[in-house]
Amino acid sequence: MSLFSNIDWADIGLATIDTLTMLGGSMALTVILGLPLGVILFLTGKGQMLENKAAHAGLGLLVNILRSVPFVILLIVMIPLTVLLVGTSLGVAGAIPPLVVGAAPFYARLVETALREVDKGVVEASFALGATRRQVVLGALLPEAMPGIIAGATVTAIALVSYTAMAGVVGAGGLGDLAIRFGYQRFQTDVMVVTVVLLLILVQVLQMVGDTVVRKVSHR
Repeated sequence: MSLFSNIDWADIGLATIDTLTMLGGSMALTVILGLPLGVILFLTGKGQMLENKAAHAGLGLLVNILRSVPFVILLIVMIPLTVLLVGTSLGVAGAIPPLVVGAAPFYARLVETALREVDKGVVEASFALGATRRQVVLGALLPEAMPGIIAGATVTAIALVSYTAMAGVVGAGGLGDLAIRFGYQRFQTDVMVVTVVLLLILVQVLQMVGDTVVRKVSHR
């Protein structure tokens, strides 16, 4: 018997494309939502430009609640909303809304942390030169925090890889779905091994790309 007798490479290829599609779509939306949320969390914090205790506490509570819900449970709880948004809770399209809801708060906290690490002298110098709040945020804070923001995006993308695998539990497609349906339920170990190896390779590629971009941004 061949070592990979149960492998259908066409299915593996399609599952890989589904995983990459889920990852790309959800990551783009995560950055679009998580980046401004993280900036607002930072700016409304104590001692910051837009300090607002109520707004900061409310947003912080929302972020903490969403981050604390296990992703598998979030997948199930969000099924009615997912169907309302994209018309289905299955396949790649059905996986993206819960992926974004699970990852955006996580990324927002990483953005907030990156902004907190910016030297306050940079902000003070910008104001001293007559910059507006908008100019300080866009021209000083974000550029200075960019290495940390990109590193946070890398960590979030890697977390999303594991989320896409878990999304297979509800029939989202991708490598996780293939591993569950064939590797686990049908005891086809070779399918499980191949899917795990491909996910590991994807994580390594994401980490290398992220590290490379951070180094380039840091040396500017």
